Amino acid sequence: MAMAIRVFLSFLLFLSLTNLASSLYEDQVGLMDWHQQYIGKVKHAVFHTQKTGRKRVLVSTEENVVASLDLRHGEIFWRHVLGTNDVVDGIDIALGKYVITLSSGGSILRAWNLPDGQMVWESSLQGSKASKSILNIPKNLKSDKDDLILVFGKGCLHAISSIDGEVLWKKDFAGESIEVSHIIQSPEVIYVAGFVGSSKFYVYELDAKSGELLKNNHIALPFRTSGESLYVPDDKFLVLDDARSKIVTININNGDINYNQKQISDLVKDSSGQAVILPSRLPGLSALKINSQVLLIKVTNEGELAVVDKIDNTAAFSNALSISEDQHVFAFVQYEDNKIHLSIKDVNDWSRDLLKENLVIDHQRGNIEKIFINNYVRTDRSHGFRALMVMEDHSLLLVQQGEIVWSREDGLASVVDVTTSELPVEKEGVSVAKVEQNLFEWLKGHVLKLKGTLMIASPEDKIAIQKLRLGSSEKSKMTRDHNGFRKLLIVLTRAGKVFALHTGDGHIVWSITLNTLRKSEDCEHPVGLNIYQWQVPHHHALDENPSILVIGRCGPSLSAPTALSFLDAYTGKELNSLSLAHTVARVIPLPYTDSTEQRLHLIIDFNKHAHLYPRTPEASEILKHEFSNIYWYSVEADNGVIRGHALKSNCIHEVVDEYCFVFRDLWSIVFPSESEKIIATVTRKSNEVVHTQAKVMTDHDVMYKYISKNILFVANAAPKASGDIGTATPEEALLVIYIIDTVTGRILHRMTHQGCQGPVHAVFSENWVVYHYFNLRAHRHEMSVIEVYDQSRADNKDIWKFLLGKHNLTSPISSYYRPEISAKSQSYFFTHSVKAIEVTSTAKGITSKQLLIGTIGDQVLAVDKRFLDPRRTLNPSQAEKEEGIIPLTDSLPIISQSYITHSLKVEGLRGIVTVPAKLESTSLVFAYGVDLFFTQIAPSRTYDSLTEDFNYALLLLTIVALVAALFITYVLSERKDLQEKWR
Repeated sequence: MAMAIRVFLSFLLFLSLTNLASSLYEDQVGLMDWHQQYIGKVKHAVFHTQKTGRKRVLVSTEENVVASLDLRHGEIFWRHVLGTNDVVDGIDIALGKYVITLSSGGSILRAWNLPDGQMVWESSLQGSKASKSILNIPKNLKSDKDDLILVFGKGCLHAISSIDGEVLWKKDFAGESIEVSHIIQSPEVIYVAGFVGSSKFYVYELDAKSGELLKNNHIALPFRTSGESLYVPDDKFLVLDDARSKIVTININNGDINYNQKQISDLVKDSSGQAVILPSRLPGLSALKINSQVLLIKVTNEGELAVVDKIDNTAAFSNALSISEDQHVFAFVQYEDNKIHLSIKDVNDWSRDLLKENLVIDHQRGNIEKIFINNYVRTDRSHGFRALMVMEDHSLLLVQQGEIVWSREDGLASVVDVTTSELPVEKEGVSVAKVEQNLFEWLKGHVLKLKGTLMIASPEDKIAIQKLRLGSSEKSKMTRDHNGFRKLLIVLTRAGKVFALHTGDGHIVWSITLNTLRKSEDCEHPVGLNIYQWQVPHHHALDENPSILVIGRCGPSLSAPTALSFLDAYTGKELNSLSLAHTVARVIPLPYTDSTEQRLHLIIDFNKHAHLYPRTPEASEILKHEFSNIYWYSVEADNGVIRGHALKSNCIHEVVDEYCFVFRDLWSIVFPSESEKIIATVTRKSNEVVHTQAKVMTDHDVMYKYISKNILFVANAAPKASGDIGTATPEEALLVIYIIDTVTGRILHRMTHQGCQGPVHAVFSENWVVYHYFNLRAHRHEMSVIEVYDQSRADNKDIWKFLLGKHNLTSPISSYYRPEISAKSQSYFFTHSVKAIEVTSTAKGITSKQLLIGTIGDQVLAVDKRFLDPRRTLNPSQAEKEEGIIPLTDSLPIISQSYITHSLKVEGLRGIVTVPAKLESTSLVFAYGVDLFFTQIAPSRTYDSLTEDFNYALLLLTIVALVAALFITYVLSERKDLQEKWR
């Protein structure tokens, strides 16, 4: 019997070890997280479609991304995110094998290997003043010939070797006061042209081999120009005067300069609109846009102008494409009768269209803003064309033969704000057939899992197990789950488009470009600002859909017109929109809702007025009832002032406005401008849940957390140390930390860090704040923690007072009450520079906290809050060890397994958002930048649920084996008893 039990236990141990060995991380990819890669809005595009190798398009974007895209499917071959300050100025191909990029205002030139994107060389180009950046690469560069790459930037012209990036010569134009706008390159001579002031046009002739100045000539125009100029081949330039009523042709002939001028009214009868020269490069032609009409103007050899064609309702023009030595084509897009027409014409033959197609594009993508064309040779030796289109919503389309071959939603690379919404509740009632199918799939799944556990699964079975894992979780269903993992992430992009992403797999549920944020004459530069939850139906009104509020502005100016849009969170339908008569400086969601569950919001404008939304009598009554309980603050970082505000009375214009209020200043804190400058502020989340105010210490003592939603963290730096790291010496650097009550303006705590400077990144949760900065003396980054405790409740520790009712736990708390607080703090060295800091959030606030740190490497690191406990000591007592206090070290540990992004990167990381799930152990994390990343994390492990990879088959087998063992043991025991009785 003992032998049988030992054999049985050995069998169970074997099964357990087998299960551990087969539990690989790679088979869990995609179960709880997803990662999406984007590039942003395309600025420049160059096609590479040679017969050998993959066909691709090289692009640079507004997110400072350089990428190579597959021309067949739109997938990313390779890409490089250059950084926030490394703006890409130009891109081209050299030697047929290098991708050349110019960035940082013309100061950095790089060559990337075309197939794999590896950097070949990099040149740093020095200059003395800021200027326009120009990249000029000859089109006849061959792989065996070292021709010059010309770069103008920082006031200097550089000639660089295309093979190794060596700077061969440099010509400084900083002392010439010229604003260079064009570089014309020939094998022997280089012409540099531009304006001095607004009326003098200069041309410099340089030797191509040495950069020596050969000739300098200029002409003074009898009028001021608009500054816009266009180079037309054969050494001609087109310029508009400052009134935009004349178009001027400047001719260069053997270094001599002359000009012709012509009234725009002589070219077109209706010239009431403002004329603009389009930057399209067309041989012998120029494009002049007046209102919605584009004039194609031919420039003769004598410099005369003649209108070749007039094109109405034109949205975008491409540059010329050479398809043979003497044939150039270009494309343009027209909007007529809600239809989109793509036309391609020969520059020298206007009698026929090489291509004319009608396109069907989703109107939610907005207008076409840019178009790039490429040709290919059909089987009948004729030319076909494909067009790459950049849309108003920043998406990218490839069109061929009138159809969209592929599309990319690259607007998601510019997310500016995020909110969440619950999914609808699953309706009751399931068919018998579905139950039978689910039962069959359940049995099939467990059979496959059992085969995997016993290591007898075939390769086909392993593939089926992986598919079953990805599909069985039902993570992409459009209904709520009991754990609260399935939600909608509703994101607002810079283009003013709203996307709803499913947390299960990241697919787009719906998207909409708001009508109030479309480009028009009244709104030339729309931009999305913020997104808020507007209406969240309670459990008794689940038949109503939740709604969200989107705020956008028509331009970067703070005084630009602002619009509100209200969207259905489930469908994306625009329910209502408002064009505001006032500006928007700040939006304050109030903790009050009306009878329809609409949340009240205060919008503060720049005229010191507060506007109530929704504008209903019920909302007005609610606000009046809570009038004395509404406080907020404002930060004037440039002036070094923080003010507290409260509502005063209704606005009085011609009549009393019930939904407009004047507010008064309650307090102000003015920091000395000669010694301190505000560089960072942060406060608690308004919806954060705190499980308990009491914190039990090691000696069974109790301390009470100072919990208040009216606390503001402020970081000030010395003026000399408010810039980048290294701009100040340790003696000049100073970092001052304040914790301020925003109702009374009282400074609760102040701390000084000598020899430290920003940038400061901070997060505030419960009664503690963690912030990150740089220590100049130690030459290392640091993270500090401050915990604030309420000493006024210290007497509540006595159990007898609690039993006799002699405590103050039920006494009312007033924001004007002067608290007795104590603060504990500690600082630690930290290895990484930081882009963002967030903290996990759970449904009840019971689970321990983790800090989510967005590192300079664009990854997200999870650090247990226990490592940032100010009570850590070098030698903790046994009681402190039992409490979980970690021994003190001078730096925070970086554990490679703590990267929640694993080996992935969220390129261009800008923000991290955490959302509680219904399951208390789990927090949902969304990180966004150029890429998007979503995952689930359990800071205290999943103590309240079984994981998705839990082996139910092994559990079932173990139960069966135990029952069998009990039965065998019972039979053997009965037999032994019977034998003993017969003795």
